[in-house]
Parts: sequence; structure tokens; C-alpha cells
Amino acid sequence: MQCKGFLFDLDGTLVDSLPVVERSWCKWGDRFAIDHDEILSFIHGKQAITSIRHFMPGRSEEDIQAEFRYLEQIEATDIEGIVALPEALALLNTLNEAGIPWAIVTSGSIPVAHARHRAAGLPMPEVFVTAEQVKHGKPAPDAYLLGAERLGLPAGECAVVEDAPAGLLSGLAAGCRTIAVNVPADAPRLDEADLVLSSLEDLVVERQTDGVVNVRLKA
Repeated sequence: MQCKGFLFDLDGTLVDSLPVVERSWCKWGDRFAIDHDEILSFIHGKQAITSIRHFMPGRSEEDIQAEFRYLEQIEATDIEGIVALPEALALLNTLNEAGIPWAIVTSGSIPVAHARHRAAGLPMPEVFVTAEQVKHGKPAPDAYLLGAERLGLPAGECAVVEDAPAGLLSGLAAGCRTIAVNVPADAPRLDEADLVLSSLEDLVVERQTDGVVNVRLKA
């Protein structure tokens, strides 16, 4: 597979934040006696405000925004156990050393995303797209289209790297190349991903002199 730049999801792709995400959402759900399994089967890869609206049908926008702020505060301050996923730091350093453009494109809000990014000790991307910057979150294509635009590349020349089904659908809808990392085997359209792997450790990236990047799995 070839591309000219990378668009990385954050949670579950570069950063292991699953315990924090699930801990925070379950704490929020307890306020309304919402079953934990019901919450956890819905939230991954989506903007928090989208999930809150899903679980609070018929509530006023004022109530929804208040609950979003409550959840955001929990998520932004709970960073215990957050670490970079295997090979994430090495891969990003490789991209920087080779001059390959890359961005982080997350469904998280600025306070939450930046807190987790810092806690994991990852380098700062050239472009950091968060939930506040797009009207429609994943699985809509907006976030990845914006990431590609800000990198100065056509979407079709960018490789989306995702772990969530909603994010994979977003990358496909944007017309990007797609790399699925540990995406559930029953995820919709997984067979359309350019590469499917279980870890970033399986990825080899090589930049050509013309700026084109060859991406392949380790032999």
C-alpha cells in the first residue's frame, strides 16, 4: 500500500486508554442506572456528546451539555494507567525522522485528548483534530477529511489508522486508504481495509525520494 501521510486515531490506536474510557463512562452511567454493557457496546469510536444524546433521549440540550461537561471533567482528570500502545512512539518518531506528515484525528474533546496524549508521552503532531472542530463525528467522514486538508494532502493520499469500527467507516467514507489495527473481526466493511493487523508492531513504513510512502506488513 502507498500513501503520502497518516491520520491516526488516538484512543485504542496510539494510546491504551480503554480502562480509563470504560471506567469514566460506567461512572457516568451509574448516575442514571444505565447498564454498563449497554454503554460499553455503544460508545467506542464516537464523540461523547453523540453517546450522551443516545442515552438521554428527550432531554433538553441544556441537560445534555451539562452531562457532557461532567463526563469530560472525569475523563480529562483520570489518566491513571494511560500508556502509549506498543510501537506507537517508535512509529511516530520514524515518521518525524523521515519527514512523513501525520495527524491525530480523534473523537475526543480538546481537554480529554490532550490529557491522554501528554500522559502517553507521544510527540506533538503537525495537526490535531478534535471533536470541537467538526460538525459530524465518526463514522461520518468530516474529521478525516479535515485532517487531510490540514496536512495539505488529498484524502486519497492519506492512510487512516484506526481501531474502532466507527473510525474505520469514517476513513472509508472520506476516501482514505485504511489500516485497521485490532478492529473487531465482525466490524462492518473490515474486508475493505487496505491492511488489517493486530498491532502497530506489524507495520513497516518506508519513504521514497518522491515523498510516496510504502506501507507493508512485516514478513
